[in-house]
Amino acid sequence: MPTSSCPIVALVGRPNVGKSTLFNRITRSRKALVDPTPGVTRDRHYDRVVWEDHPFILVDTGGIDDNPDDALVSHIREQALAAIDEADIILFLMDGRTGLTPADHAVVDILRRTDKPIFHVVNKIDGPEHEQELLAPFYELGIERLWALSAEHIYGFRTLMDALGTVLAERTVDEIVIDLPEDTVKVAFLGRPNVGKSSMINQIVGEERMVVSEISGTTRDSVDTLLVRGRYSYLLIDTAGIRRKGKTTEKLEKFSILKSLAALERCDVAVVLIDAGEGMTEQDTRIIGYALEQGRGLIVLVNKWDLVAGDKKRQEEVLAAVGQALPFLGFAPLLTVSALTGYGIKRLFPVIGSVYRQFKAKFTTAALNRLLREAVEEHSPPIYKNKRLKFYYTSQIGTCPPKFVIMTNSSKGVHFSYERYLVNRFRQGLGLDKVPIRIFFRDKTEQREKE
Repeated sequence: MPTSSCPIVALVGRPNVGKSTLFNRITRSRKALVDPTPGVTRDRHYDRVVWEDHPFILVDTGGIDDNPDDALVSHIREQALAAIDEADIILFLMDGRTGLTPADHAVVDILRRTDKPIFHVVNKIDGPEHEQELLAPFYELGIERLWALSAEHIYGFRTLMDALGTVLAERTVDEIVIDLPEDTVKVAFLGRPNVGKSSMINQIVGEERMVVSEISGTTRDSVDTLLVRGRYSYLLIDTAGIRRKGKTTEKLEKFSILKSLAALERCDVAVVLIDAGEGMTEQDTRIIGYALEQGRGLIVLVNKWDLVAGDKKRQEEVLAAVGQALPFLGFAPLLTVSALTGYGIKRLFPVIGSVYRQFKAKFTTAALNRLLREAVEEHSPPIYKNKRLKFYYTSQIGTCPPKFVIMTNSSKGVHFSYERYLVNRFRQGLGLDKVPIRIFFRDKTEQREKE
C-alpha cells in the first residue's frame, strides 16, 4: 500500500481572481460561496476530488484569510508559504482581466523556492480569441508554461485538469509501496498539536520510534509504525498536528489541518485525541466531522487524563463538553487515557478490534430482510401522498462502513425520523453499535426501468 497520504492540491491567489469559482468547477459543487467581493470565501474550503481515478484533496486558500483589510501582498504571501509547506501541488491563479500585479510578482518569487509541481494559471480568459492579448503581460514573469483558463466558462479547464491528472499519476507511480501483512488494521492518530499523538504511539509500541517534543509540529508528515500483537497487525499512522506558526499566521490553521486529514484516506479507524487539560475545541470537532464524512471507524481518546485525575468535577465537565459538542457520535467509543502514565492504553486495542470487525462486517440478505420485516411490523411506515410506504427488501451493498440499500415504493416519502428509526434497528439487530452505518433508499420502479 502507498506510504504517502492523499495528495493536497492548493488554490493560491489574490482575492477575487476566481479561486472559489475554480474550486466549485473542480468539485462540481457549490460548496464555496462565490461573490465578487474580495475575501468572501468562508467555512468549508476543501473537498475530496477524484479525477481520472486519482483522488486528491482540493483546498481553496481563500478560506485561510477572511480579512480583506489585511495588507494585500502580506496575506497572499502567507498563503503561498502555507501552500509550499502543506500542499503537494499548487495551482496559482492570476487575473487575466486585471493583469499582472505586484502581489503576483511576489508570489511567483516565493514559489520559485519549491520543487513542488506548480501550475501558473491566468484565469478569466473566456476564449482563444482573448488568449494572446491577455496572456502577453504575464510572460514577463519568466514562467515556462502559463495556463489560460476561464473557470466560469470552462475554457481551458479540461486541458488544465488533464495536466494535473498526469502529475497525480506520476506521483502515484513514484510512491513507495510496502508489503503489509494480510488484514492489517490501519489506524490514524489525529488531533491538534501537542495533544500527545506521538507520545501515545510511543507508549503503545514501548520504544522511542518517533521524536516526541513539546514543540508543536515536530511531526511534519504522517509517520507509519507497523505493530504486530499476537495474530493481529496494525499500521499506526502518526499525523502532523495543526500547527500554529506565530500570531501573524494563526489563521493558517484551517489550511494546515489538511495534511493530517489526508491520512484519513488510507486508514480504517481514526483515533482522535482530545486534551483533557484544554477540553473540547472547535478544531477537535472539525477533525471528528471530517472523519465521519469519510466514513471511517472512529474512537475518541481524552488524553492527559492524569492532569484531572484527582478532580472529579473537572472530569465530569470534560466528558460532558465532549458529549455536548458531539451529540451525533453516540456510536463512537470514548476512552480516557494518559500517554504519560500508560493509563487506559490496554483498553484501546480491544476497542480498535471491535470497531474494525464492525467496520468490515458482512451480513446475509436473508438476515437483513428478516430484520427489516420485524422493524416494519413493530413500527409501521408513515403515509406519503395518501399511500402507505412499503419496503420490499434490503441487501448490503458495501462495507467500511457497512452500507445497505432498501427498495421502496417511494424513496422521497421516507421521513428522516423513520430513517433514523431504521438505522437504530439495524444497529441493534446487527450488533453495529460502534461504527457509522449508511442506509440508502431506492424506488423499485427505478430498478425495473434499469432492468
